[in-house]
Amino acid sequence: MNSALSDAKNLISDLISQYRHRVDYLAIRLEAAEGTDILLRGHKIETLSEGISIGGQVRACYKGGWGFSSFNQLSSLKERVEDAIAAARLVGTDETVLAPVAPVQDERSLLLTGSDPRQISLTQKKALCEHYGEILRTVDPRIATISVRYGDSAQRIILATSDGTMIEQSWVDLEMRFAATARDGETVQTGRETVGSRKAFEDLLRLDRQVQEAAQRAVNSLALPPVKGNAYTVVIDPILSGLFVHEAFGHLSEADMAYENPDILEVMSIGRQFGTADLQIYDGAAIEGHRGSYFYDDEGVPATTTQLIKDGVLVGRLHSRETAGKLEEAPTGNARCLNYHYPPIVRMTNTWIERGKTPVKDLF
Repeated sequence: MNSALSDAKNLISDLISQYRHRVDYLAIRLEAAEGTDILLRGHKIETLSEGISIGGQVRACYKGGWGFSSFNQLSSLKERVEDAIAAARLVGTDETVLAPVAPVQDERSLLLTGSDPRQISLTQKKALCEHYGEILRTVDPRIATISVRYGDSAQRIILATSDGTMIEQSWVDLEMRFAATARDGETVQTGRETVGSRKAFEDLLRLDRQVQEAAQRAVNSLALPPVKGNAYTVVIDPILSGLFVHEAFGHLSEADMAYENPDILEVMSIGRQFGTADLQIYDGAAIEGHRGSYFYDDEGVPATTTQLIKDGVLVGRLHSRETAGKLEEAPTGNARCLNYHYPPIVRMTNTWIERGKTPVKDLF
């Protein structure tokens, strides 16, 4: 699989040189991935699969119009380049505006600190799911249903652009999700836990305590009184705070939501007050050791750290090269593909609220 991608590296460079004069911007992205997916629900394994995929995409921009094609046969790459260019030239009627970035030639790999999941047998991974499933089931007789999900994925990406960028980057990602649903009469509650890593398979071992706590939360919640609808002052923990920032604020900071929508631009206007002077919010893939971290985004823009809220005031937003160009702001390295079937869109990476200065005792 990797040799096929390496052999295609010279081909995509030649195709960029051959076709770059026909459009304002041309990018070819190749992707090789292999991984495992296991789902245990109740006592039954519902999914047990290993897969390998290789494919790519071509993006072309001409007079502001975008053409896109994806493929899973490298032998069809030249035809897909021509398809994307034809589509861009068909719809382009305006001006291509992309924030400038310096071309990059680089090869980076996120190194593992322990065992590569590709070297762990499917039998061992299945046994791990069953072990955690047994813990969830035996916490309390009121546990009605449980689920355990395991996933790992190794990815290698090659990106070439008409700006002169040629990047190769690779990483391995692992994740386990646990859920237990408890029932007492008509009352039903669910406890969940997610653990992920880009470092080692060992990071998914010895999670018995976290798994048990997920089931125990479901059981404990059965006795909680229902909340009466009203407006309350509340203290929420870091996990829920992060969820609120992600959903209620982070998505509005993705500039492709805003640059063609005057209403959102008005709400998310730079300089608007969103909180107290103690509030600082950031997003960025440049910090090391987190699952939202990477070296370059899927347009070849280096990872950055972007301050979104400074002293309670909106000071930044997240960009692709196009949104940054149209809003006359700096690119932030937030253009990301779900996989080779989809063009990059503006997406959050690691989003966080900076630690405050208020002592915990003063919060209650």
